[in-house]
Amino acid sequence: MTTESQLRADIVEIGRRMYARGYTASNDGNISVRLGSERLLMTPKSVCKGFMTPDMMCITDLSGQKLQGDRDPSSEMLMHLEVYRQRPDVQAVVHVHPPTATGFAVAGIPLDRAVLAEVLTTLGSIPIAEYATPSTRELPEAVRKYIKAHDGMLLANHGALTVGTDLYSAYYKMETIEHFAHISLVARILGRENLISRDEVLRLQELRGTYGIKAPAPICATDDGMVLNQADCQVVQAPESEGARLVPDVVRPSRESPSGRPPSIAANSPANDAARRLDGPADDGEIRLTYRELSQLIEEAIKALR
Repeated sequence: MTTESQLRADIVEIGRRMYARGYTASNDGNISVRLGSERLLMTPKSVCKGFMTPDMMCITDLSGQKLQGDRDPSSEMLMHLEVYRQRPDVQAVVHVHPPTATGFAVAGIPLDRAVLAEVLTTLGSIPIAEYATPSTRELPEAVRKYIKAHDGMLLANHGALTVGTDLYSAYYKMETIEHFAHISLVARILGRENLISRDEVLRLQELRGTYGIKAPAPICATDDGMVLNQADCQVVQAPESEGARLVPDVVRPSRESPSGRPPSIAANSPANDAARRLDGPADDGEIRLTYRELSQLIEEAIKALR
């Protein structure tokens, strides 16, 4: 069993890594770990996670009562306590604000598309918990909806949360979420994502046991737009395909205005197709443009102003 002194040192090291990677700014973020069956070791409030020392940590019981420490425990303690109540298997919780993943959370776009095999096997899908005022009882209520089936989630207009069987496993899942978010953003900027097919997703799920991964819930592959109960299942958007393991994501036609384009853009303009898509969102609420299309739109807009 890991000693308390080692756990304190591990929290300090993980806080340093989070701050160095830009997952936190100022005093953002919080970390906790079980200390035996009845107590928690937790980061204090109002401390930069990149400059903590082992003696700063607080010890609380599972009701949130402080038992030891010169400082008060994290202002997000209620969220941590809810995770431990709902998931007896969880030993550690990490909450930070990684910029790219938080950008998806602000945009209201979950990371639930079948894009990376490594993410599918480790996390399945990464849903978005509804917005809740930080540090209030609303936040644990929002997290409760997803925590039984997911080891990682986005928090709407707030950040991200991950859990694990130890401190480092919880932290590494946060790295995975931010890495996935960055790759997904780049792919969307470039114009499309190739999605892993449904059959391949199910094949990857079978490999979880081979890899020794204990997931809290199975992966449920579904067509884009279908809504399943994410409290019991890791819902992943994966298209059906006959034989192909990768399926190019096709941009859906949008609802057009009567003219089909802004009046400042000519019908034969290279930016015309992009303008039609900007005229109305795709069925899933996203507008997808390549970098070239965006540049052409800007160029046409500047010419119109002249």
